Order: sequence, then C-alpha cells, then structure tokens
Amino acid sequence: MSSTAASRWDGLLPRPVSVEPRPGVFPLGERTTMDGPPKVVEWLRRRLGTTTGLALPPHRAPDVGFRIDSGAVPGPEGYRMEITESGVTVTAHDEPGAHYAAQTLRQLLGADALRQAPVSGEWWVPRGTVTDHPRFSWRGCHLDVARHFLPKREVLRFVDLLAAHKLNVLHLHLTDDQGWRVEVPRYPKLTEVGGWRHRSMVGRGATDTYDDRPHGGHYTGADLAEIVSYAAEHHVTVVPEVDVPGHSQAAIAAYPWLGNHPDRRLPVWDRWGVSEHVLNAEPATVDFFLAVLDRILELFPAPVVCVGGDEVPATEWEDSPRARRRAAELGLDEPRALHGWFLRQVIEHLHSRGRRAMGWDEILDAGGHLPPGTIVASWQGERGGERAARAGHDAVMCPEQSVYLDHRQSDHPDEPIPVGFLRTLTDVYEYEPVPAGLSDEAAAHVLGAQAQVWTEHLDSPRRVDYATFPRLCAFAEVMWSERTHRDVTDFERRLNTHHLPRLDALGVEYRPPDGPHPWQTRPGAAGRPR
Repeated sequence: MSSTAASRWDGLLPRPVSVEPRPGVFPLGERTTMDGPPKVVEWLRRRLGTTTGLALPPHRAPDVGFRIDSGAVPGPEGYRMEITESGVTVTAHDEPGAHYAAQTLRQLLGADALRQAPVSGEWWVPRGTVTDHPRFSWRGCHLDVARHFLPKREVLRFVDLLAAHKLNVLHLHLTDDQGWRVEVPRYPKLTEVGGWRHRSMVGRGATDTYDDRPHGGHYTGADLAEIVSYAAEHHVTVVPEVDVPGHSQAAIAAYPWLGNHPDRRLPVWDRWGVSEHVLNAEPATVDFFLAVLDRILELFPAPVVCVGGDEVPATEWEDSPRARRRAAELGLDEPRALHGWFLRQVIEHLHSRGRRAMGWDEILDAGGHLPPGTIVASWQGERGGERAARAGHDAVMCPEQSVYLDHRQSDHPDEPIPVGFLRTLTDVYEYEPVPAGLSDEAAAHVLGAQAQVWTEHLDSPRRVDYATFPRLCAFAEVMWSERTHRDVTDFERRLNTHHLPRLDALGVEYRPPDGPHPWQTRPGAAGRPR
C-alpha cells in the first residue's frame, strides 16, 4: 500500500472506533455505480457527482461500486465499511449510520472531494475496513442568530459543516433582547419591529462603543421549513429556541403590553448583556407565547424545543404593583417566583403537544417542580447537569468554561474582541462531557454535549468561521470517539496534515494554528477577558 493510501486511513476525523487498512486502492470511474437507502444514496450521488463529474448510476451487474445494506453493527448510527478491489460495501445500523459512512467515504477520497466542482481527474479510496459508531446521541452545536442575523444560505452552509463532522443537533437561538428572527403570522410586529435594531454595540470595552448601523433580518416560515428539510437530509435535528421570560426585550418592543410597563415604549436592545426588561405574567402574555410556540411546533418537527429560562432579573416584578398582585393571586411567596411559574406554563404546554422542553440550568432554581421529561442544558459549569442527572432529568452539557466557542482562543495580542475564558484547541479537545463521580445510573442521563456559538461579537459569517473552527473539529471528536481512543497529539497531527485542507476545500475561514491573519483581527474593538 502506498504511503498516500495509508495516510488517508490515518487522517480520518473524528477518529473511528477501528480501522484495518489493506494494500491497494479502489478507483472510481465511469463504471462506478451506487445503491442503497434512497435518501442517503441520492445525497451522496449529488455530492460526489458534483465533485467528481461521475454519473454514479444505480448498480448493474457486473459493475463495481458503492453499496449500502442494513445489518447488525454496534450501536445506533453505527456502520461498517469494507473497501475492496471491486467496490465499497457498507453495512449500516440505520439511515444515519449510512450517512456517516458516506461522510467517511468523502474524507477517504481526499480533500478535493469536498469542493463544489471537479478539480481532479483521478478518484480513488484506499482498501480496508472501518467500523464506527458515536459515543453520544446528542452531538450538538448552538448557533445564535438573534444577536447577529445570519442569512439563510449561511445557516444551510453551517448545517453542511456540522454534518461533515458527524454532529447531529443544530440548536438555533431565534429570539433575544437584540432581535426576533422567526416569522409568526399571527403577530407580525415580532419581525416588523422586533426583527431589527437601530445600532449595535462594538466590543466590550470600559466605555460603550456603537457602530450606528441598523441591523436585522428574519426567517420566513418557508425559510425555516427549508432549513429543517435540508438539515434532515444531513441527519441533523434543528432544535429551536424561544427564550422566556427573560431575554425578551425585542418581543416587548414589538408589543409593549407584554412587558411590565405597557405605557413605556422600549427599543430593540442595542447592548450586550442581560436586560432587566422581562415579560409580565398576565394570562394574555402566557397565551401569546403559547400561540408562538404552537407556530414553532408547526415549523420544527424536532422532539425537543428550548424555552430558555436563563438570566431572568426579578427587578421589574419586585417593583411592579401589578406583578406583586399577580404573584399573590397565584399563591406565590414572592414576585421572583413568577420565573418558575411562567416556565411551567410553557413547558407543560409543549409536553401536552408531545414534545420535550429544554431549558438552561437556571430552570433548576426557578422555583417549584420541574416537569418530568424536561432536559437541562448545563451552561454555568457542570453542576447544573450533575444535579439534573442525579435527580433523574436528562442533561446536555454545555459549560461556558469549556465549550463556548465565542470565547477567546489565545492570549495573542491580535486576537479579535477577546472575551470570556481562554479556551484553546487543546482545551476543547480535552473536555470530558460526563462529570467525574456520577453513578452509572446518573451518567446515563447525560445525553451528550453542545458547543455554543454566541454572536454578540461575531457580526459576519467570516467571524463565525474564525471563532468556530477548528475548535469545533476538536469538539466533534470528543463527542464521537470514546475517551480511550482520543489522543491530543495525534488529533493535532491529523488536523494540521489532513483536516485543515478539508476546511480549505469547504471554504471555511478558520483561525490558523499560529494566530489570526491580518484581516481576521479587529483593531480598536475592545474585549473583556475573564
């Protein structure tokens, strides 16, 4: 076997469970055919046909080609792929497993197989066998489109990048103080008013600085249906988030009666941080958001919907005679208990519709009983996830100290808008989603983890690329590969030698290993390191 063929097996990312290389290669050509599950085969035929210029028609004996069959392989989403001199045979546990086999095949074809048009005349894959399956069922990435809107084409591209790394959840943060991004026909002002702001804060210096440039955008129902359908083709589940009862200033700007001062007209917020303007707890406001969630359920078939629940200041409720009366009417001890009461209304509504609610870990302390089936997203560290798992609730680990990809990547003086914790590529790779000390029973409630891409300081797709990659590549291997199969030195070798050329082929403007390019810096935009 040539050293080039051997290196292709050696460069897979995420690292598979097992690889058995053999001498020789299988060449793709005009006689190469393709058969298997229609959705997977059509997806791969479209991708490889565009890249190679080959037709890859259905199988006709005695042709050789790529065939996918169902069969017994370890674990959901698992597959076994054998490449011989006569073709490629995949045995997949299920359709997602077949799709991940197809993603592995793209890597084995070389970086140019990830381009949008042919740049090579020869296509081959090394002979051998790979057996693979993921460690976690929830391998997610959160994308904030509320702070800075991303056009639909960029969300579709982001789905491509998640799927290429065998990630399977896109948590789409659709609403916040700074913008409302989902069209709700019953309430058009949510996007007409709440969908844009007059200006945006730049950086997080000692003195507030603004760009004085209007910013906005939203997705129509058709846009979101397209995103969901496209993601489903890639076996990515889109989990929508509508954040309540805090982080709601954009909604209150659109409909002032949702707030605690209905006579006061608020703008869509132009600052970063936590707004003190929260929803009131009147029946009409609850009904408003139940109707919004019903629209979300129409658009998103995901089994899980995130209701936020994080960072909810009680100041307005405590200062408002109306809120104090409402708390007393509901039999609550104090106005701040409206936080938990409001969340229970929306969570129980989702559960009555056959979906599961997810909320940030503040929902554990919002007061009252957390409805069974609620998923806790542990962002303030790992303690919330541990508490949830020990109490029998499922948890998704997303601690800001470890997997917030908007946080700075180095102490390099040119690092653009250096905010948050310092988390290098190596730091992300060494993250362990299951906290030490959990019993086996509790650990089974850790569904997986989720990298977070918040966009206060990521105002363009190029900035999103820079913050996200290649750290998301490290996170993807953490989520897919068993801990005993991970080695940071080997990962960095595979990344630098094999995977960065793949990102180049995909057009990803990642952060170079030795620091930002000059055009990736942001001189004059102050940060706030932690």
